Formats: sequence, C-alpha cells, structure tokens
Amino acid sequence: MKYPQVTTLLSVLAVVFLHGAHGWDAPPFCHSYDCPEFTVVNKYEDFEERAYQVSRWITVDGLGVSDHDVKAGFTKLWDYTQWDNQAGEHVNTHTWPALISTTEVEDGGEKHASFSFYVAPEDTVLPTPNDASIRNETMPACTIYVRTFSGFPSEYNFQENLKKLRDALTQAGRAFDSHRYIAAGYEGPWTLIGRHNEIWVHAA
Repeated sequence: MKYPQVTTLLSVLAVVFLHGAHGWDAPPFCHSYDCPEFTVVNKYEDFEERAYQVSRWITVDGLGVSDHDVKAGFTKLWDYTQWDNQAGEHVNTHTWPALISTTEVEDGGEKHASFSFYVAPEDTVLPTPNDASIRNETMPACTIYVRTFSGFPSEYNFQENLKKLRDALTQAGRAFDSHRYIAAGYEGPWTLIGRHNEIWVHAA
C-alpha cells in the first residue's frame, strides 16, 4: 500500500508562514499561528483524543497521492491565496496545519486525496476562486485520534506511525474510520530539529 509523501507537503508549505493565533490558547506546536481550536479529551501512551470545534478550510481534490499530485494540489491552493481569485485579493496563509486527507476505496482499489489549508477565524468572507476545483468547506465538530512523531517526515515513518495509531486504537477498543486518514504538517522544510508531525484518524 502506498502512502502520500509527507515530505512533499513540507516542501510546498515552505511558502506558508507566520502569524499569531487568536481567541484561544493554542499549543506550542502551532508556533503562535492560527490553528483550529480543539480540547484534549484524553491522553494515552500512543495517541491523544481531541474534540475539535467547527473549522473552515480551503480544499482541492487530487488525482491521487503521488508526489506530483500532492505538489499540484498545494500549488493550486497557494496560487489562490496569492491573488489568483476573482477579487484579486490576498488570502491569509498564516495558519497551520496543512492537511493531506486520504480515503481508501473499500475494495482495496485506488485512493482519493484532498489537500487543505486552514482558514483563520477572522477570514469570514473568502474571494471566489478562479479555479473551480477549489472549494471552501467546513469541518464539523468532531473527535479525532492523533498520533504525533518527530523528525523529518518521510513515506516510511508516515506509514509506520499510521499503523501504530490504528493498532493502538484497536487495542484500546476505540471505533474509528478505517478508510480515511490525514497527515497534518506544522513546519516548513527549513526546520531541522524539534519538528511536530501528526497523523489524524476520525472517531467512528
């Protein structure tokens, strides 16, 4: 089974940088940027249970999860934020995380991927994209199981940590969405130490 290259995500995110979070006490790994608000419900040895509030994202679907697809998806979003929209306006990109969401087809066939930037709460009205494939979507309040890992992300350690998270949830008797998973990135590639990477799995 092939997984998305998280390193590609981090390379594209080199252009997404700087700003303070508003309205809540964001954790240190948000680096004082705007992040979606959540409450830690429980902490376990191998994962954390978070209750996320409603959040908004700009999202584009991809043809797959190859390096090329990931780069193409995030490039579309970046171009949209840099005046490539019908209003010719700049959209705030000073947010974390950026997400690669992957859904597996039940029969073991191809995967469907989407790529997202978090929208800061103060950005109540976004300009209409020139690219019709970009959409403004809302993630409802939900419970997400999260595993964190350090180091520079790679295909290997993403796969390894996703498996560890799923195994830990199964062992703990937690019901979860076994066909969808999300890679969340909080740093650009220039950060060599103290990195914070996350794997998200939605509670069922």
